[in-house]
Amino acid sequence: MRILLCLCLGLFFAAPALAKPTVFPAPSGNPDAPVLIVYSSLDEPLAAPMIEGFQRQNPDVTVSYEDLLTGEIYDRIVKETDAGQKTADFAFSSAMDLQVKLSNDGYAQRSDLPLSAKWPSWANWRNTAYALTFEPAVFVYHKPSFTTEKPPATRAEFVDYLEHHAKDVHGRIATYDIERSGVGFLFMSRDQEQFADIWSVIQHMGAAGVKLYSNSSAILERIADGRFVLGYNILGSYAADWASRHPDVGIVLPKDYTVVMSRIGLVPQAANSPELGRKYLEYFMSREGQTILSTRLQIPAVNPDVAGDNTANTMQAIHGAQLLPVPVSLGLMVYLDQVKRNRLIARWNEALRLQ
Repeated sequence: MRILLCLCLGLFFAAPALAKPTVFPAPSGNPDAPVLIVYSSLDEPLAAPMIEGFQRQNPDVTVSYEDLLTGEIYDRIVKETDAGQKTADFAFSSAMDLQVKLSNDGYAQRSDLPLSAKWPSWANWRNTAYALTFEPAVFVYHKPSFTTEKPPATRAEFVDYLEHHAKDVHGRIATYDIERSGVGFLFMSRDQEQFADIWSVIQHMGAAGVKLYSNSSAILERIADGRFVLGYNILGSYAADWASRHPDVGIVLPKDYTVVMSRIGLVPQAANSPELGRKYLEYFMSREGQTILSTRLQIPAVNPDVAGDNTANTMQAIHGAQLLPVPVSLGLMVYLDQVKRNRLIARWNEALRLQ
């Protein structure tokens, strides 16, 4: 299996991509096979099992895979479309807001598929943008640091822990930098909507010398080796992957509420081969594709027919109302308004500075 070099999540803005696409030749060996063009924020080594599964069913299709940051995906599709050029056939991104904006602004086409009517209503926006994963925001912790007490399981317990272990944990708490991490910003905006006392949590993290990162791997690496004791609002799929390989990484789904984000797939309006894009989207939604996500990538699936522990249905059955999926809707675009975005970031920075 290819080595995962980095785990980059949801940046709102990014420099132009320099990497060349990774080409997966058609298994049939046909040099003139049609080419499926994919723009995706899922790291290419993680995407490989999905592509290989798709090509087993479609051996006469070559896949050109571009591993991009979420802002790059949005910018490329808009610029290429506006210039009258062809663009990707399928776009897959963790920036839920930007994907919905593409759909709302006419940059995505309708995809009526066999599973469209069966897809959960919160995960399907007008048959143009589909949530394909179910990924909670979790607390992560260093297990050896919690041998005599349980890790915090609610935000109130998180604050209490910081207050009672101020000296021991100073500089050893981490979360996303919401100015640089799109998924971190999304989680923070939902926190503000769901929890009236969220600013007390942020103030306590600031007093504890919280460290801020734009991606998950930097945080999880430091949790795994004990440099950090707690991580707040970390994307659960990456946390689960690290925990499966690093026994000192523990995971808690917050009991007060757990925000759940999704990666969204769509077929761009100016797709070069829209039928190939729809075929790949259909595979992502299928039992086989969702099983690969759930079992091999450790990313919980949305398809209600997929069996196993790592699925949205199973998680909801176990954790019930504490799970709050972010709906695929126009509400996601609220914080794309720069005034509202800047206001939230300013309050965040002010809370972190308060001692």
